[in-house]
Amino acid sequence: MKEEKELLAKFIADALAEDIGDGDHTSLATIPEAKQGAAKLLIKEDGILAGVEVALEVFKMVDPELKTEVFISDGTSVKVGDVAFTVQGAVYSILTSERLVLNIMQRMSGIATTTSRIVNSIKGTGTKVLDTRKTTPNMRFLEKRAVKIGGGENHRFGLYDMILIKDNHVDYAGGIGQALNAASDYLREKKLTIQTEIEVRNKTELMEVVENGGADRILLDNFSFDELREAVKLINGRFITEASGGITEENAAEYARCGVDYISMGALTHSVKSLDMSLKAL
Repeated sequence: MKEEKELLAKFIADALAEDIGDGDHTSLATIPEAKQGAAKLLIKEDGILAGVEVALEVFKMVDPELKTEVFISDGTSVKVGDVAFTVQGAVYSILTSERLVLNIMQRMSGIATTTSRIVNSIKGTGTKVLDTRKTTPNMRFLEKRAVKIGGGENHRFGLYDMILIKDNHVDYAGGIGQALNAASDYLREKKLTIQTEIEVRNKTELMEVVENGGADRILLDNFSFDELREAVKLINGRFITEASGGITEENAAEYARCGVDYISMGALTHSVKSLDMSLKAL
C-alpha cells in the first residue's frame, strides 16, 4: 500500500480535475478575481465529525494562501449549529474547494457516526466492529479512516494484506482442506507473514477447519444466533472468530453477545447515510 499521504494527494488531485475541468465558469463569471472572503463549515445534523484533516489538505492543494481555523477536530461529537472550522482567502478558491470538502466530510462523518452508534451498542461484550472491502472505489482509505474515527477497527485493506479464503475459493480449490493446505504452502514459499482467515457456512465446514488447522481466523458466515453461540463454544478460543452476513445496526448487539471476537459489517461503508453539513459564506 502506498503511504496514505501519497494516496490522499493523488485522490484530491484527481477529484479536483474531475470537478473543475477547464475552470469553474460560474465563479469565474460572477466573482472578481481578487475578491477575498471567508466561510464556515456549519453542522446541520448531530453526529461524529470526520474528514476535517482531509478538508484542510483540499484547501491547501487548491490554494496554499487559504487560511483555516479549526474549532472541532475529527472524532468529536457535533450537534446542529456547531461550526467545525472557518476558511478565509480568495473567494474563487473557497468556492472551488467547497463541493469536494463537503462530499468527503459528509461521507466520512456519516460512516464515523454509524460506526460510533454500533460500537456503543455492543459496549461491554468484548466484541469489536470491523469494516469490509465493500467500499467506494478509490475512497477506501478515507472510508476506513472514518471507521477508525468512529471507534471501529479495520479489516484487511485489500487483497494483498491477508489471505481470506471464501466460499468461491473453497469450491474452486476442491474443498476446505485443499484450500487451507495450499494457502499454507503459498505463504511458506513466498515467505509471507500475513494472516489466514477462512469462511465457513455451517457446522460441518467449521469442524473441517478445526480438524485441519492452518488458519488464524474463522469467519462464521450467515450463522443464526444459536448456531453462532454453539460455534464459539466448539472453537473454544483456538481461532479468532468473526461473524458476518446480515449484521445490521439493529441486531449487532445480539451477534456480539454470542461471544465472537469480531462482527464485520459491509453496511458501515456501502450504504451509510451522509451527515448533513454545509459551507456557508461569512
